[in-house]
Amino acid sequence: MNIVIIGGGFAGCSSAEMLSKLHGANITIVEKSNYLGAGVRTFFYGGHPYTFGPRHFLTQNKDTYDYLSKFLKLRNCNYHQFKSYVEADDKFYNYPLNQADINVMPDKSIIKKELNKSKRMFSPKNLEEFWINSIGKTLYGKVIKNYNKKMWLVDNCKKIDTFKWSPKGATIKKGSRSVYDDRISVYPKNIDGYNSYFDLIQNSKKIRKLYNSEITKFDFKKRKIQINNKRIINYDYIINTISPDTIFQNTFGKLKFIGRDLHLIVFPSKEVFPKDVFFLYYPNSEKFTRLVEYKKFTLHKSNTSLIGMEIPSKNGRYYPLPFKSEQKKAKKYFDIMPKNFYSIGRAGTYRYEVDIDDCIYQSMLIFDEINKNKYNGPIVGNEFK
Repeated sequence: MNIVIIGGGFAGCSSAEMLSKLHGANITIVEKSNYLGAGVRTFFYGGHPYTFGPRHFLTQNKDTYDYLSKFLKLRNCNYHQFKSYVEADDKFYNYPLNQADINVMPDKSIIKKELNKSKRMFSPKNLEEFWINSIGKTLYGKVIKNYNKKMWLVDNCKKIDTFKWSPKGATIKKGSRSVYDDRISVYPKNIDGYNSYFDLIQNSKKIRKLYNSEITKFDFKKRKIQINNKRIINYDYIINTISPDTIFQNTFGKLKFIGRDLHLIVFPSKEVFPKDVFFLYYPNSEKFTRLVEYKKFTLHKSNTSLIGMEIPSKNGRYYPLPFKSEQKKAKKYFDIMPKNFYSIGRAGTYRYEVDIDDCIYQSMLIFDEINKNKYNGPIVGNEFK
């Protein structure tokens, strides 16, 4: 049984690791770059470990945690906080919003009146309606509106017509200021993060890796692919983890993504952010969206500290747009995928909300289907369909 996996990120690697245990399975990963791990792989700058966007492991699915903990020693970090700088108030507030912060806001009386009047619409039409009807117009303007305009490169949040993914929910917390005290939140203890997991796949003799490679031709009827216009490979199953429009040569149009420019800055102090604060968010007129202090995750010991500044851009295809029109376009691609063709991961599923735990979960579902010879369509997991 020949299984070809397109892309060597977390979705591709977890699928390869699981499926390599099947008797008679020949696994091939086709990876465009010269390494495995994609945006989750740890690199170093000035001796500081970093990833392209911090990748702590979050889940409410203990099975995915148990899987990962078989390969990596994990450290709890569910105490960590996010702070959001509101320029108009010249103050940092916790995000998700905390009742204690509202009590010290200069316009707290207006906010409390709006909160008392706010009612969640049964079916809000867009992100703006969702948030205004959850927390009121003033708080929406303070911490949500401009951030999402920058994040998705739109001039109006009414254009964002899906919102189940909306960060951290719309509730106002009381008590604990931790962001993820309601789920498993961990990070690898090793200084190089998840790299040893990817190295396990790299060193596995059961898994063939084709680096600096792309599939240049598909023959779905004969179940053959061509690599770099040269090598021909037969397959029984394909597991795709890249954007589906690439596979089908943009037949229904190119799917839109948001890119990200990452700027790395070393500061001459052991720590820059306050204790337990991992991220700083900026919902104002500045071009960047957030800052991260990497050593809060890695616990890297140094007299300096590495800060990552993230600026949304059109460079790269990292985040699928949360627009119904784009999701409908993606579904057209899913509908023409042939039998024994899976599409998983954030890009493959074309879902912004897909994270590391979802990639592992999708890989588990695929393993179960292939093991039982029961193919149920390209998208696995009802929550992603």
